[in-house]
Order: sequence, then structure tokens, then C-alpha cells
Amino acid sequence: MEIVKVYTAAEVKKFIRQRQGEEKIGEAVQTGELDWRRSLNESSSRFVLVGIPEDIGVRANYGRAGAATAFKPALDSFLNQQNNFFLNANTVFVLGEVFVDDVMTDSENLSVKNEDDMSALRELVAKIDERVSEVIKTIISLNKIPIIIGGGHNNAYGNIKGASEALQKKINVVNCDPHLDFRPTEGRHSGNGFSYAFEKKYLDKYAVLAMHEQYNNNISVQAFKTHADQLFYTTYEAIFVKKQFDFISATKQCIGFVSGNSVGLEIDLDAITNVPSSAKTSSGLSPTQARQFVHLSATHLEINYFHIAEGAPVLSHIKADNKTGKLIAYLISDFIKAIHEKENQNF
Repeated sequence: MEIVKVYTAAEVKKFIRQRQGEEKIGEAVQTGELDWRRSLNESSSRFVLVGIPEDIGVRANYGRAGAATAFKPALDSFLNQQNNFFLNANTVFVLGEVFVDDVMTDSENLSVKNEDDMSALRELVAKIDERVSEVIKTIISLNKIPIIIGGGHNNAYGNIKGASEALQKKINVVNCDPHLDFRPTEGRHSGNGFSYAFEKKYLDKYAVLAMHEQYNNNISVQAFKTHADQLFYTTYEAIFVKKQFDFISATKQCIGFVSGNSVGLEIDLDAITNVPSSAKTSSGLSPTQARQFVHLSATHLEINYFHIAEGAPVLSHIKADNKTGKLIAYLISDFIKAIHEKENQNF
């Protein structure tokens, strides 16, 4: 069974709203054929866009389904941005989706209220882990940077595992998230991707920006206290309520903690105020602050992948609205431009 649903040039073209005298990003990106490994190997691209249209990991963590719906609206928004001086779209390869149709079908009739069903959901998440890690490992092994959109934050584990295996070392991760996602390794779900990666020795240092104090259990918090040399967080309350330091200073603390190694960049859209997501918050970052986090991280760290998790456009009360997709597109563009600027300066 193939683990990628490839978006060919014909598929990508369907997203593009052409306008005379303009060139959209989607008209300039690179695409491949069904043999995606060969296509990637032959491509001159620097960045690879891949979606994970699943929400089994969120359900397996007692969360709201919907994260399966983020990729296509985000891709639509990104591809219809302008290809211009500020971003060279030819450095971007649109791969497609990690294939999860079969496991999504297998999960449809499973209930989180049933203990056996919950175990089955977590087993399905472990299957997704293997596919995600193989795709990410392949991309990074070809010296490209995967930009992963969608799915629950359970997919952080596959990202970290794939990156670690490609680089043949443990990696660091910086994550902007209200949750540490460091719950016990009790079976795979969206709340323990990082604790699994830490236990399996794929993850070395891990920093979390703007964690919400009352939405993390004491077991997770205590793990950070016990492993203070490897695990670090700043809290939302310390930044925005108690005003102990400002947002940029807090971001730089997290960046400094994980610097000096290859780094995975993660952002959970739960962190941003009123963004439709699996755990929507009424008290979070602004979109601009989220964009600053991405820009600063990409500018100052050796990033090997970027993951935007848990967006759930389907949960918007305005069904025709694509603000979530547009926000993800901004984050993607900010990341690419920051890497371009850094590499051009170093050239």
C-alpha cells in the first residue's frame, strides 16, 4: 500500500483562481508524479508541502474531531497568494497527503465512551505514526524541509521520529501550544506525542511557548521539573497576565533553550484566540504573535521541519469562512520567507 496520496500538477491546478497579468503561487510550485520518491529526488525544491487529513489522535485524547479538514483550505489559500518578489514559489513542492483514508474509515464507528473502542483508536494512531515518520524521513533525507499541515498534534511524534531517523540523531523541538502534550505513554493520542518521542529517545530538548497553567496535568508539569535540563516551558499567564516578561523575550527564551541542534518547529492552532480547533481558546495569542513566533524560530534555528497542527475549519460557526486556511497560509509564507532570508544572508 502506498502511503502518500500524490497531488499531481492537474490536481494542484484545480485549486488555482487565475487572474490575467498575475501569477499565483500555485502556478509556479513544483509537483510530482505517482512515484513521489523519485519526483522528490529529482526536484530542486527546498520545501515540501504535505497534509495529514486525520483527527483520530484528537478523538483518542477525548477531543473534538475536525483537524482532518485543515489541509485543503490551507493549501487553497497558500496556492492563491501572489508569486512575487517576496517569495519564490519555485522552491516549493506540493506533495499531497499522507494516506489515511483507510484508518479514518476504520475509526468512524468507534466511540471514546467504550474502552475497547478507545484502545482501537489509539492503535490506529500508531499506524498513522509509521506512515508519517516514513514520509518525513524520506523528505528530510533528500535535504528538503517538510511543511506539514493538519491532523492532531499526535503527528508530532511521527515528525520527530522521521526527522531523528533521517538525521541519525536526537533532535530538539520548539512548540507554541497551550498544552505540553506530555501526558503518560498510555497508548498513542494527540496529548502524548512529545512524551513518546522523549521516551523513545528521538527527542532531546523540548521547549513550549505560552503553555496555559490550568490546562496541563500535574504529571506533565512534574516531568518538566524533573528533566529541567531537557524540558522547558514559559506560561501564558507569566507573559500576558503577570507581565513577568514580554512575548518576544519569552519566545527568545524558548529559542535559546533548543538552539545548537537540529530543531522541529511546531505550532498548535489552539494557541491562537478563537481559531476553530480541537480545543479552541478564548484567551490566547493573536495571529500576529503566532506569525512572529514562526518568523523568529525560522530565522534563529536550524529548522528541519515545520508542523501546523489541530486547525479545524469545519468547526467554524461560519461555514463558508476560510479564515483558518488563510491564517495557515500566512504561517507557511512567513516560514518560507524567513528561511530564504536567512540562507541568502549566509550565502
